[in-house]
Amino acid sequence: MSTSHDRIPAPSEARPDRAAPERQVPFLLRGPRLAGLPAAVFLIGAGVVLAAALTDNLPNSLLSGFAVTMLCGGLLMAAGHQVPVLRDYGLPTILCTFIPAILLFFGLFPQTAATVVSSFVEDSGFLDFLVITIIAGSILGMPRALLLKAGPRFAVPLLGCLVLTFLLVGALGAALGFGFVPGILLVAAPIMAGGLGIGAVPMSQMYAGASGGNADAFMGQLMSAVVIANILCIVIAGIYNGLGRRGKQLFVGFNGNGQLMRIQRRDIQIDTGSARSGATFVALGQGLLIAGLLFVFGQLLGGLVPVLHPYAWTIIAAAAVKIAGLLPGQLEESSTCWGEMATALFVPALLVAVSVTYIDIGDVLAAVSSPKFLVLTAATVIIATLTSGLLGWLVKFYFVEAAITPGLVMADTGGSGDVSVLSAANRMHLMPFAALTNRLGGAVVLFITSLIAPLLAVPL
Repeated sequence: MSTSHDRIPAPSEARPDRAAPERQVPFLLRGPRLAGLPAAVFLIGAGVVLAAALTDNLPNSLLSGFAVTMLCGGLLMAAGHQVPVLRDYGLPTILCTFIPAILLFFGLFPQTAATVVSSFVEDSGFLDFLVITIIAGSILGMPRALLLKAGPRFAVPLLGCLVLTFLLVGALGAALGFGFVPGILLVAAPIMAGGLGIGAVPMSQMYAGASGGNADAFMGQLMSAVVIANILCIVIAGIYNGLGRRGKQLFVGFNGNGQLMRIQRRDIQIDTGSARSGATFVALGQGLLIAGLLFVFGQLLGGLVPVLHPYAWTIIAAAAVKIAGLLPGQLEESSTCWGEMATALFVPALLVAVSVTYIDIGDVLAAVSSPKFLVLTAATVIIATLTSGLLGWLVKFYFVEAAITPGLVMADTGGSGDVSVLSAANRMHLMPFAALTNRLGGAVVLFITSLIAPLLAVPL
């Protein structure tokens, strides 16, 4: 039996005979919101952070990293969303990804803040934090049948687009006078490796050893190819998203609106609905802990069995947990809620952090001076997304979803590029397939590259 003590009555219920006075909204709470804060509060906070950065009093800490990146990301996202049409084609993501790097290049981004942001990414592990959180939440929130049915088919567009892209870009390089092997090794390979860590960095060392040169001589060109390709990937992902928003199907199976497979069974669809509401603080904490445990387990296996990257082991571990049903449904739900909350709050911050830390506008400007290089770079991205989409369509994937992952995802800058591309495409829930693309596909690219790298020293 309920009593009057079961709950506290709302003010309007306590005195039904007396109308509640109309409360005036405080000044600081009025107006639009930026980064989730009222504009006035946001501007005051931004002023404080800017003053601390300009006077060299901004502490190099995790909290400062969150403050700088969330303020910048929130402002740029809000600005991008104010532009009609272009906001549907990835403009907010593009602004977050490149405006901070441009400001840093021209000396308009405080160096103290740049140091804090770089430490936030490289020392504090913010990239690992967010990517693993998204992976854990996405996989544990998937229906089991999706993992079992889509996984084997996924190898077809992944490996097929890789082989076709290498051959076609190499042929185009030969036709342009750039060279068949240089076209593959200096443009297609670093782009398709799915990240700098498994792409440009080890490849520069590999090429130096094969040709007898210096790794620095290759690094600039390899990095430029990856960065320019990443820009194109984000733009094309935004175009795919814009086409989807127009609601037109160019052909049967063209756009799945976030659904990967062209099937009608409800039990093997990805939940593309809005973020869940009503998660308790305890549930969010459980989700954070599960993501952390999966990350540590992946690192452990990566150290013991280095044949795969720790991210790949984390994906495999999460998929095994999901398929075997090792976690109660409530904990799977907690992990998914935590992943969705982190995605909603921190993706703009990550884009800003990556822009400041990894993108050198000087390298981008130097690369655009070579028309042949630009043509081959653009061709790599376009061929990768079209062949991946076509091959995926042939094995019952939707064309757009397969063109994004593995196609665009394999051609971006890896973990950070995945976030940018999937954010621009409005398909963040495909992150597990994106991460799988980068880690397994990148390993295949590096293996193939190691076999043909000695041909760099042979004039062809």
